[in-house]
Amino acid sequence: MRRLGVLCGAVLIVVMMTARAAKPARYLAEFATATAIIETSALSCLAISIYLADRGPQQAQGLMRIERLDEYVGLLFRYRKQTENKKRIKNTYITLDKLFIRQDGRLAAIARHTIPMSTVRITSPEPVTMVLELNAGFAEEQSLEVGVRLLTVD
Repeated sequence: MRRLGVLCGAVLIVVMMTARAAKPARYLAEFATATAIIETSALSCLAISIYLADRGPQQAQGLMRIERLDEYVGLLFRYRKQTENKKRIKNTYITLDKLFIRQDGRLAAIARHTIPMSTVRITSPEPVTMVLELNAGFAEEQSLEVGVRLLTVD
């Protein structure tokens, strides 16, 4: 486990030096930023630069009006208590992968390739405390699947 921590730390440093902000960043200027580390296998970690949506207005805005996200950038919705997440993306221009994350940090489900500007509700299959939105296809490209773990958000 210690080796995994060292490996994750090295990945974190590289990603922090190369990550860029979402375009146009002005729509996300009020959002705090952090780095999320996802344990993708026993010996692999993935660091992602994220915007944090912790408050009501930020959660209501989400990625609305954002036309493009860079490869290792996402938006993390964090909820104070477990909730059955039911969201529409009717004002979201980009196709997303939505990762539903349990209270223990493990991935409960993935909604892949959401339809931009859709009024259909995307619902988590069980109560979750976080939802991570990333570019569509990211989960498949990085072999993310149910059970992988979000290790830290700093």
